[in-house]
Amino acid sequence: MKKAYAIVIIALVILFGGIFGFKAFVNHMIAKAIANSPKPVFSVNAARVREQLWHPELEAVASLAAVQGTEISPQIAGNVTAIHFHSGSYVQAGQLLVQIDNSNQLAQLQVDRANLHLAEVNLHRIETLIRDKAASQAQLDQARATYAVDQAAVQNDEATLRKLAITAPFSGYIGIRKVNVGQYVTPGTALADLQSWNPLYVNFTLPQADLPLLQLGTPIHFVSDATGTQVFQGKITALGSAINPQTRQVEVQATLDNPHNLLRPGMFGQVTVVRNEEQKVLTVPVSAITYNTYGNFVYVVENKTVDGKTSQVAVQRVVHTGEERDGQVAILRGLKAGELVVTAGQVKLTNDAQVSVAAH
Repeated sequence: MKKAYAIVIIALVILFGGIFGFKAFVNHMIAKAIANSPKPVFSVNAARVREQLWHPELEAVASLAAVQGTEISPQIAGNVTAIHFHSGSYVQAGQLLVQIDNSNQLAQLQVDRANLHLAEVNLHRIETLIRDKAASQAQLDQARATYAVDQAAVQNDEATLRKLAITAPFSGYIGIRKVNVGQYVTPGTALADLQSWNPLYVNFTLPQADLPLLQLGTPIHFVSDATGTQVFQGKITALGSAINPQTRQVEVQATLDNPHNLLRPGMFGQVTVVRNEEQKVLTVPVSAITYNTYGNFVYVVENKTVDGKTSQVAVQRVVHTGEERDGQVAILRGLKAGELVVTAGQVKLTNDAQVSVAAH
């Protein structure tokens, strides 16, 4: 019985040994074939590292404000008797917008004009009498005073009537009306907002360290997601008189043209301050950069001689990147002008992989 068990165990050992031995032999032959086979050559696109002149730029988030903008409201309480504008329309400076009940003031104006006419007649009469020495100087003084008081009363009535006829203080686009005919309004009641759209202010802040770099007249570019990629041009027109003690930021105001009314007060976007100087930078296409948590790198195409044969290989190189502009990224350290970097096809590459540059 024991002899039979021993024979079975020996047979199993021989069987499994043969299987594992055969697999080891196959793996050895595969590895040998791979080692002796030619290395694959990967087709890639590449571009030269270029030296360019860039204007140094400062960037910030900005908001737009109207050069002229206000909320229309009455100065005197009363009932609205007429509305003379359509919401969202363009109005001219001085155009009548809202009329508040002025019936009492019109009646009072008639009374005061009558009193003024009477005072004027009396004044002329006294002046005639004084020349004939038929009236005293005191009577003349009293007539002149009465005339002046009645004249002031008429002017006060006319001023009140102008306040009850609410007009546009400047030309611009008026918003949605917030009152109706017959509604009683008081001083400060919002009737509608009025904004001019061209030009517009661009308000933003920058760190105090940038203050020496800012000057009146420095060009700015403004873009907003509301207008796509369109760039609006402007210039810095004012700087804050003090640094904010909480944020250590300086307020900056620029003015830009908005001829087609694509922008609106209250919009926000990205503003770029373009300084009036140039600096040399090395640039590569953004597609050449492989971003990694351990550092950004590129594949540099180099010529290497292996077994007496020269071929192109892709070598990984860590780079320090700067700002991006127009599809190019600035290289602060890691590359030299004229070097060839892979811009497409680097996903399949490993360090020292042989490559064939299809286009550059």
